[in-house]
Amino acid sequence: MLGAIAGDIIGAPYEWNRIKTKEFPLFSLSSCFTDDTVLTVALADTILNRLEYGSVMREYYRRYPHCSYGAGFHIWANSPHPAPYNSWGNGAAMRISPVGCAFDDLNTVLKEAAKFTSVTHNHPEGIRGAQAVASAIYYARKGESKERIREFIESDFGYNIKQTLEEIRPAYQFDESCQGTVPQAIICFLESTDFEDAIRNAVSLGGDSDTLACIAGGIAQAFYGEVPGHIIAAVEERLDRNLWDICREFSKRFGC
Repeated sequence: MLGAIAGDIIGAPYEWNRIKTKEFPLFSLSSCFTDDTVLTVALADTILNRLEYGSVMREYYRRYPHCSYGAGFHIWANSPHPAPYNSWGNGAAMRISPVGCAFDDLNTVLKEAAKFTSVTHNHPEGIRGAQAVASAIYYARKGESKERIREFIESDFGYNIKQTLEEIRPAYQFDESCQGTVPQAIICFLESTDFEDAIRNAVSLGGDSDTLACIAGGIAQAFYGEVPGHIIAAVEERLDRNLWDICREFSKRFGC
């Protein structure tokens, strides 16, 4: 989960200042957490304390109201009777990394990913994207090879992840859909040589950089086994105590 949050913070300055290169400073004065982090931590809190995710998300939304939430989520969070809004947006996939970390069999990962996603993103594409990311994290932390992860994502979710980043990068643009974000983020992980390289791959596509890096970072942490210490230190500096404490507790319990 820390890998996903690191990706969010590193990618945030480039969401609206998009670049097509892997050469950029990992952290700057503009590096900050977004809704990707807030809702990921809310899900971690939910799992840790066996809470109701919808209520926890709305509580975190009230604590952190200015974090670039999508328009549909704003409406949902402020509704007196919130209901799923049939979204296929990548908000479903960006926040799901705790599920891939916390559960120990694939069927449970898929079931829990669908359950937590459907609170807001009950469109089939939203659920598919979240399940694909959660299962990639699950397989990565279980020691499966990149090729096995690729085969599973292609066969079970139908995503085309045979393209290379060099093929994707030139024409790729901002895309807030699951189907236009999840395959690309997974490829960023698959082509990486280490955790930092996965994040640099994601930002270099010039798309929804914080979400691409959040997704790629969550998988990369699970696969490579750690987030480098200097990145963790920079993340801690940018989180408030509440967010950091949940991250630390989740990491201690589940190892990611």
